[in-house]
Amino acid sequence: MARKNLIEISAPSPARVETVAPRDNRPIAGFVPQERSAAPVGGITKTLGNITEKMERASELERQLAAGQTIVDLDPGLIDASFVSDRLAIDAAELAQLAEQIREHGQQVPILVRPHPEIRGRYQVAYGHRRLAAAREIGIRVRAVVRDLTDGQLVVSQGQENSARTNLSYIERALFASRLEERSFGRDVIMAALGVDKAALSRMLIVIRQVPLDLINAIGAAPDIGRRRWLELGERLDGADIERIIAELSADDARKIPSDERFQRAFVLATKRTSAPKPTIAKTQVSGVPVTVKKTASGATFVFDGKTAPGFDQFVQERLKGLFQEFSKDRGA
Repeated sequence: MARKNLIEISAPSPARVETVAPRDNRPIAGFVPQERSAAPVGGITKTLGNITEKMERASELERQLAAGQTIVDLDPGLIDASFVSDRLAIDAAELAQLAEQIREHGQQVPILVRPHPEIRGRYQVAYGHRRLAAAREIGIRVRAVVRDLTDGQLVVSQGQENSARTNLSYIERALFASRLEERSFGRDVIMAALGVDKAALSRMLIVIRQVPLDLINAIGAAPDIGRRRWLELGERLDGADIERIIAELSADDARKIPSDERFQRAFVLATKRTSAPKPTIAKTQVSGVPVTVKKTASGATFVFDGKTAPGFDQFVQERLKGLFQEFSKDRGA
């Protein structure tokens, strides 16, 4: 009885049972088992666990990239511009200043890109064109958030970011709206991208219809010129010599002045309309015939005196065809 109790007391509890390999077994690839308080994990199990963990981390990274939650460093050479432009041109002086800031302090705000919808391994930028250009200028990788975006989501993100940062001028925003409309985006998408209502969007599109694109390019972004002045310019262009205005603004001396001043010059030139010269009228009369002939550079007008010879004008009209045939016959001879 006492022997039985001794055996029961000496038996190890199940929670502490450890499996020990026989002494003649050799460790796998130099793996030395370590004693643990819990159940042991073999070398193969540990290796598979590490692989699984790495795969899970890679999957999580891919998920975060798709959701736009992770910032990565990308080669600027792999990033293309948005499929719809929202700028006229990046000012060289502003770009140099931004590049210097990034060189000294680093890129503080990442850009937003999406995987290129047509070219595998490339990206397409939604917003951050200036930061991307500055990174290219410096020759460094650009910090970016990668997110899967539809065309509509891209342009809305592009427009809202630029509206929030207020670094697009009124005419650039109007051009962006017009380009989106040309690509058949709905008014709701365009309004969401620009953060405007229907009335404001309609006025933007009116400006683009009134002011030719060549003239807008000649003027430039004009950051201090707002909606009212652009609408006034559009109205003044009716009857103005637009080609002459573009030529003057495209001259070398005009390109050196700020775009706001080029707008003012265009406004003045549109205001100074050249009045068309009045046509010179030469009146002639045939003796005894109640008709006065008024001649101009572009034609002649016959005025019949209805009081002196009533019905004569109708008589001449009825015979015009025959008179013209006789005229043509004589000219052909």
